[in-house]
Amino acid sequence: MTMHTRTLGTTGPQISALGLGCMGMSALYGEADRAESIATVHAALEAGVTLLDTGDFYGMGHNEMLIGEALRTAPAARREQALVSVKFGALRDPDGGWSGYDGRPAAVKNFAAYSLQRLGVDHIDVYRIARLDPDVPIEETVGAIAELVEKGYVRHIGLSEVGAETIRRAAATAPVSDLQIEYSLISRGIEDEILPATRELGIGITAYGVLSRGLISGHFTPDRQLAANDFRAHSPRFQGENLRHNLDLVEALRKIAEQKGVTVAQIAIAWVLSRGEDIVPLVGARRRDRLTEALGALDVTLDEADLAGIERAVPAGAAAGERYPAEQMAHVER
Repeated sequence: MTMHTRTLGTTGPQISALGLGCMGMSALYGEADRAESIATVHAALEAGVTLLDTGDFYGMGHNEMLIGEALRTAPAARREQALVSVKFGALRDPDGGWSGYDGRPAAVKNFAAYSLQRLGVDHIDVYRIARLDPDVPIEETVGAIAELVEKGYVRHIGLSEVGAETIRRAAATAPVSDLQIEYSLISRGIEDEILPATRELGIGITAYGVLSRGLISGHFTPDRQLAANDFRAHSPRFQGENLRHNLDLVEALRKIAEQKGVTVAQIAIAWVLSRGEDIVPLVGARRRDRLTEALGALDVTLDEADLAGIERAVPAGAAAGERYPAEQMAHVER
C-alpha cells in the first residue's frame, strides 16, 4: 500500500487519498470497542491517513472525545499531520432521538466552542453543518463559519448533503473546500447535477458510505442479526427483499473482484477513487483488520474493461430501497 494524496477543491488542504470516518466508533452501528477504535485511529495515522471525520452529535460528543484521546496518545509527528473534519447542527435528545438541525450563526459558534474543547485542539480543519437548516439561509450559516475562519478557530469551510443550488449560494458567500455526501456504486445520485456543480466551482468531494454501511463490503450476510441500536436495522436497503436484491448485486461484484485478486470492499472503494482526483472516499473502519483491507484499495488499478464489467454488474440505480428511512430522507436536500 502506497499512500497517495489529493487536494480538497481549489481552496482546501492536501490530504490522504482515503480518509477515516469515525462515526461507527461511537454510534449507529451497535456497540464498538473503545480500545480497538483508538488503535484503529492510530493505525490509520501510521499508514499515512491524515483526514479524520466526525460529527459533534455522534454519540452526543463521545466521538469527538474519542478522537481527542486518540490524538493525544498518538506519536507527535502523526498527531501533527492529522486534520479533523467536523459536522455540526444536528439536535439530539437524551433518548437518542433527532430533533432537526440548527444553523443559526449563534448556534454555529456555540457548537464550535464545544467541539474545540472535546477534541482538545485549537482549531477545526474543516467545519460543516450536517444538513441544511430549512429555517436559516445557507448564507448565514456559512457566513458564521467564515467568521470562525477569520478568528483562526476553523481552517476551511465544508458542506454536507446539499443540492447544487445551495452549493452555489454557499460558494458565493465564502470559499468552500468540499462537499461531504454519500457516493458509492449503489448511491450515485450526485452524478447528474451535484458533481458537475462542485467541479465547476472547484469544490472537492469527501464521499461517505462508499461501502453503503457495509452492505457492499462483501462481509454482510442475509442472516446477520442487527442490534436494535444499529441504524441498519431500520434502513430500507437492509430489509427483506431489498436486502436479498442488494446482496445479489454484491455477488455479481464479487466475481469481478475475484478475477482481479482483490476483495469486494477493495474494488468498491477503488471504484470511488477512480471517479476523479477531486473525490476522497471516507472509509468507516472500526477495526484494524477492516482498515487494512480498505487501505489495500489504494493499490487497485481499474482499467476500462474493469470499469465496464463493474457497470454491468452494478448499474446506476440498481439498488433496492432508499439509503435512509423516510423521516431522515426528509432532511436530505435533493
